[in-house]
Amino acid sequence: MQNYQNLEINRKGRLAYIVINRPELRNALNFETLQEIVAALNELKGDDSVGVVVFTGKGEKSFAAGADISQLKLKTALDVFKPGGMQEVYDLIEMYDKPTIAMVNGFALGGGCELALACDIRVASANAKFGLPELNLAIIPSAGGTQRLARVVGKGKALEMILTGKMIDGEVAYRIGLVSEVVAPEELVAKTEEVADKILAKGPLAVKLAKLAVLTGFETDQRTGLLVEKLAQAVLFSTEDKNEGTSAFLEKRKPEFASK
Repeated sequence: MQNYQNLEINRKGRLAYIVINRPELRNALNFETLQEIVAALNELKGDDSVGVVVFTGKGEKSFAAGADISQLKLKTALDVFKPGGMQEVYDLIEMYDKPTIAMVNGFALGGGCELALACDIRVASANAKFGLPELNLAIIPSAGGTQRLARVVGKGKALEMILTGKMIDGEVAYRIGLVSEVVAPEELVAKTEEVADKILAKGPLAVKLAKLAVLTGFETDQRTGLLVEKLAQAVLFSTEDKNEGTSAFLEKRKPEFASK
């Protein structure tokens, strides 16, 4: 296992937690932290014992408070196109083979909010704070914020949050559909693991192809999306897991999937 300076990788059963470990800086996301996230994802990708990856921040105050402003101040126009940037890393998270959950415990601002948006599911504590304040710095949210937020909560709400820099708490985030669950801070871990357990109980190949079909279909027209859906189903119909899942249902027992 690789040694990480800015992350903790914690395993719990078939869950792997990627914990941003810079609490003294509200878990700000500098370039080095982003590269460690890529390394951690690559490490976990080859680990068949891991079924779901959870992103969170160290401590109770912050999930991730966005980009490291001291590094941001030095950026030039051409830096946007250099490899390993935040947008590229978040694209990797969005298209990751394994399901991802953002467990949002405190501030999720700027790049932190965009990190949560790149995950498949977001679970928040009631005291979470979401916001995209980049316009205060005369820049825009450019790690997917202008695109993913609008797709998740709608164009109007996205424009309101981005143009005003408005910060919202977990309850409001739940009402507008930014998060799927909101709970008291002391219940956050249990709720996140409850959501993860529901995913882990499903056929792992079906989970992977369902995610692929949704993401691909969302970026294209419906007819193409339906074709992707049909092809994904054809693949699953040929698997041992499909036979096991249907047999277990008919025999009223718990299935034992083998990812085959």
